[in-house]
Amino acid sequence: MANSKTRLGVGAYAIIAFVFMISTNAVRNLLDWTGFLICAVALVATGVVMFLKLKPERFRWYRLPSPIYWFLILALLSTFWSQYRFESVLGNLAQIATTVLAVVLAFILTWHEMLRTLSSALRYVIGLSFAFELWVSLFIREPLLPWWQEVPEGKTPKLLYWSRDLLFEGGPIQGLLGSSTLFGFVGLIALIVFVVQLRAGLVSRLTGWFWVAMAVLTLALTRSATVTVALAAVTVALAFVIWARRIGPERRLPVYITGAALIAAITATVLFARGFVFGLLGKSSDMTGRLETWEKVIELAQQRPWFGWGWVSYWAPWVEPFESLDQQGGIQVMSAHNAWLDVWLQLGIVGVLVFAPLVVLTLLRVWFRAVDQPRRGFGPALPYATSAIWPFLLMVALVIQSLAESRILIESGWLLLIILAVKSRFDFQLPSHDAEPRKVPWRKVPIVRETDSSHV
Repeated sequence: MANSKTRLGVGAYAIIAFVFMISTNAVRNLLDWTGFLICAVALVATGVVMFLKLKPERFRWYRLPSPIYWFLILALLSTFWSQYRFESVLGNLAQIATTVLAVVLAFILTWHEMLRTLSSALRYVIGLSFAFELWVSLFIREPLLPWWQEVPEGKTPKLLYWSRDLLFEGGPIQGLLGSSTLFGFVGLIALIVFVVQLRAGLVSRLTGWFWVAMAVLTLALTRSATVTVALAAVTVALAFVIWARRIGPERRLPVYITGAALIAAITATVLFARGFVFGLLGKSSDMTGRLETWEKVIELAQQRPWFGWGWVSYWAPWVEPFESLDQQGGIQVMSAHNAWLDVWLQLGIVGVLVFAPLVVLTLLRVWFRAVDQPRRGFGPALPYATSAIWPFLLMVALVIQSLAESRILIESGWLLLIILAVKSRFDFQLPSHDAEPRKVPWRKVPIVRETDSSHV
């Protein structure tokens, strides 16, 4: 390991990278697209330089999960049959840059450093988001557009506002991200990370409980149906982890049977009692226009079912077929609101068959990381570590979000997916409870006194 100053620099860079990738909407609203691109290039370039300087000993190209290569190669090849080649080139550059950044973070950070820096970044995002919403409500006192956004004629679509000035009305607030759904998902990730840190004793109780409360407040004031479902799924996933840990690896068959039955039951309920389920979540039976978007995406994907229309990541609403595909709230839709449909649309069935192993294999690896008991050599099993759970819970949240949003394919979603895929592929040593870097209260820190050697 490098010296402490180097690790401090690595940690600072990781925090900046996480804040930037989680808050890309905020950066664009603040600096416009030109400023955003300059910052993005600088961030990736700095990461590459840092990676080359540190030269992680365990890095080997063949240690990266092969589905990552398959997906990127297919996306690059799709440029040749794309209906929007320039936009496909831009989309591929963004995808590769995000992948490079994720690989850099996966190799220069340990699992504990990953948890700590992600936690710090989430604190900054949540804290600054509430400060921003408070500033809008106290001083602006009306919905706020990004400074570079031209005011459209007639009624301004709600989706254009950076903040809708709803903090004192109980929300839904949008935070710096300019979206209640995205900000709510940040709250969910934060809740996972903060609770794990608190339970593992990695932070002080006062600090831990304060930020858990802030994460819960974020969920309460965003009120996203997608995030609510993801929260329920994460809670159930946590229960399965606890169950699997308690019964041991030899008796886990009932865990897997119950999990499969539960997934089948939930799927059937959503398919055949859609109106009732969405009504409980406060949503219409068409999921706020998503079903209409999905129908149009499916119709378009069926025209090129095997290899799709070409990779673009974010939709380019100024070119066909996206220009005339769909609108919501008076503005062009920027995604299919379902990652799997988006992959089918852009890369076809082949793309789905490439993307699925990336997600499923990553989910399986972080599951076993969460439930398998750590060992060192041929010695006895060591106590479970709480910190081993967070990658699995985060992956569950990403998978559930992918059913109603396409965020897992871009920016922070793709970054977290690739980090978990890469990190769980090569760094599979399980943490143990006794090796956790626990936060010791200052009252319990021993005072080291120098002894006079003349009296020895």
